[in-house]
Amino acid sequence: MSETTGLIDALSRLQADLALLVGAEAVERYRADATRRPGPEPVAVARPRTTADLAALLAFCTARRQLVAVQGGLTGLAGGARPQAGELPISLERMRSLSEPDLLSMSVEAGAGVTLEALQARAAAAGLMFGVDIGARGTATIGGMIATNAGGIRVLRHGMFRAQVLGLEAVLSDGRVLTSMRGLQKDNSGYDLKQLMIGSEGTLGIVTRARLRLLPKPRHERNALCAVGSVDAALQLMRRLREHLGSDLSACEAIWPDVYAGVVALRGGSAPLATGHALYLLVESQSFRHEEDDLFETALGEAYEAGLCQDVVLSQSGRDFTALWEIRDGCTDYTASLGGMTGHDVSLPPDAMANFLDEAGAIVRRIDPAARICVFGHLGDGNLHYVVKSQHMPLLSPEIFACAAGLGGAVTAEHGVGSDKRAHLPLVRSPVELAVMRSIKHGLDPYGILNRGRILPEPSP
Repeated sequence: MSETTGLIDALSRLQADLALLVGAEAVERYRADATRRPGPEPVAVARPRTTADLAALLAFCTARRQLVAVQGGLTGLAGGARPQAGELPISLERMRSLSEPDLLSMSVEAGAGVTLEALQARAAAAGLMFGVDIGARGTATIGGMIATNAGGIRVLRHGMFRAQVLGLEAVLSDGRVLTSMRGLQKDNSGYDLKQLMIGSEGTLGIVTRARLRLLPKPRHERNALCAVGSVDAALQLMRRLREHLGSDLSACEAIWPDVYAGVVALRGGSAPLATGHALYLLVESQSFRHEEDDLFETALGEAYEAGLCQDVVLSQSGRDFTALWEIRDGCTDYTASLGGMTGHDVSLPPDAMANFLDEAGAIVRRIDPAARICVFGHLGDGNLHYVVKSQHMPLLSPEIFACAAGLGGAVTAEHGVGSDKRAHLPLVRSPVELAVMRSIKHGLDPYGILNRGRILPEPSP
């Protein structure tokens, strides 16, 4: 009996509902993430339905020293869920339990396989909203977003995914279940272990369900697309809007001209603003005040009069509001349509953003004058998606990440480290930090079966 056949037979005999996929079924969907770079063909894919099923599976894998790759919606861009040689992919797609919102505690319980879009719909039906939104809402799952501490378009107001988690449940590598689902607003009873799991990319445990914070649905929502002359002008515009609107300013997204023109052409129809401006800023306001429309328009009018923006189009209806957001959501579709693009999900201090664009651009032109650069991202929280198409990416990417780190930034903002960025982690984490991370990993996963090769670079000899 081959080792592969032995593994499949042993999994089939396990007292757990795993809905195993083997052969072509296991390869077709589960071999690659959103980077579209496939890993080795997995011999099988396990899809546990319950926490107990997953616990039995991980206890089996630890006893057998079987490596596993944890998968959610496969929308990641850092290779975290892409299977590696010898790994058994574990998909959480069947863990789709979703409670009715608790109106008193303003929370909801969601399984790891629930999509963000399903959660948003459940919250909206109860007159509430969820604080995180991303373009891949229809595919991205709650477990994966917790594992990568996803951000998205409203971090400016609501914070990262970490800020939305009131409690969670996770299965450790040996099958023990770590449960912290009380969801108390205040609880200083020892270490907050749920925070350890958030952003750990499946390397410390596998999240199975969570209690998530909900928010009242705003009475008023408006957005506007602004044409500005520079990054500095965009930052000044954002600062002015924050002074006028306070926390009502819920999003501030930047689109550089090539990407804006490309999205408009890809979508067809007329452009909300003329192409050719230096930078486009999509801003959003959410409020409970009746005078919100006047405040938003007044603030934008004053910014225009002050020369901080060269043109503005404001949403006048729900249809307009959605149409402007579709421009921003289309940025990823456009860059993907170009083929062969490599993303650099970097985070930067606001005052370093313009310098990064200048210095990174110079690096790209020096190494490959024919390279194509596309930029868009979340100006409000300093997260840029610096996307490059070149035949020399193995030379370019390390220098781009080193540039961001040298300006006080980070090599990943919201997609995690995964396997693709782990070599760059020492640029932004000290030897002491890396040593502590390894100690935590070894303490919770002593045999290293969970997402091995993700996050942590190999230690120096």
